[in-house]
Amino acid sequence: MNVRIKTTGYEMAPETQAYLNERLLRIEKLLNGDAGLARCEVEIGRDAGNQRHGANLWFAELNIQSPGGRLIRATNRSESINGAIDDAKEEAERQIRRERKVHIRMWRKSGAAFKRLMRME
Repeated sequence: MNVRIKTTGYEMAPETQAYLNERLLRIEKLLNGDAGLARCEVEIGRDAGNQRHGANLWFAELNIQSPGGRLIRATNRSESINGAIDDAKEEAERQIRRERKVHIRMWRKSGAAFKRLMRME
């Protein structure tokens, strides 16, 4: 998977880089055969938040473009950078699994319809 990482207002530490790569491996496994041709853009940074409340939030954004043309986009904000990365990864995994289930269901429905059609003749 071709990964491009962009940081906004933040210099990424090597520990964070290793943590992010570890999380992206799980997404690669879910993509199966498409992982080699997929492109992943990651943006990590510090969000100013509401100045009145003193909220310093981190954000993580994942954009995964697979060769089939599908786009998976996951964004999240958290109080820690690792939490933001984890939540965005989980959201991307959820989208990949849901899409896979939809495709399986469509194949099964079309097969069942074809079988009914064959029985009629």
